[in-house]
Amino acid sequence: MLDKKLDSIQKLNFFKSLDAEQINEVKEISKVVEYPKKSILYYENDTYDKIFFLVSGVLKIYKIDKFENEIFLYHIHSNSLVSELTSLENTHINCYSNSEFIADSLILEVNFTELKNRFLKKNILNNEFINEILLKTQQLHCVVNRELVFDATAKVAFMLSEDLTMFNSLKRQEVSFMLHIQPETLSRVLKKLKRSGIIEMENSTISILDVKSLQTIFRGEEL
Repeated sequence: MLDKKLDSIQKLNFFKSLDAEQINEVKEISKVVEYPKKSILYYENDTYDKIFFLVSGVLKIYKIDKFENEIFLYHIHSNSLVSELTSLENTHINCYSNSEFIADSLILEVNFTELKNRFLKKNILNNEFINEILLKTQQLHCVVNRELVFDATAKVAFMLSEDLTMFNSLKRQEVSFMLHIQPETLSRVLKKLKRSGIIEMENSTISILDVKSLQTIFRGEEL
C-alpha cells in the first residue's frame, strides 16, 4: 500500500538531501492534505505554526485591493514551498497574501517549530530555506516589473516565456484579468507576436517559435 506521506516527501526536491532516517523524522512532524480546485489554503493575515509544500497541483497567489478587486501576483506549481518566509527565527508564519487552488492539489504540512528543532538548529536544510527565500524575492521582483514597468506587450511576452502551460490552460479573458489588460489588447498583442513570427496559434493553443525574440520584449527591446 502506498505511503502517501512518504511519497509526498520524496517528491519534493526540498528534502532530497536527507537520508532515510531524516525522512522518517519529517514524516513524524507532517501530514498530507488534499484540496479540491477553487478551495482556499490561507487568507492574508492568517498565521500558522506550520509550513506548506505543494506536492502536486497549482496554487494562485493574490491580494485584494481596497475596492475588493483581486490583484493576481503569481502561480505556485508542484514541488514548491508555498509559505512566505521572511525569517527562520520566527515561531509562526505570517501570510501576506491569499491563496486559491486552481486545480485539485496535494499539500504537505510540516510543523515549523519541530522542523527548526530537528533540522535547522543542526544546520540541516538551511541552504534549502535560503534558496526558497531568494526564489520568493525573485517572484516579487517579477510582480513589480509586470505591474509597474511592463507595458501590455511585455506583460504578455513575459507570461508566454515563463508560464506557457498556464497561459494555454486558461481562457483568454482569464489571462487578461490576470495581466490587468483588456481582452482586445491581449488579442492585438498575440496577433502582433504571430505576425512577427515569434509565436504560432492553433485552436487557441500557442507555441513559441522564437524564444530569444520573445524574451527581448520584456527585457527592454521592442519588436
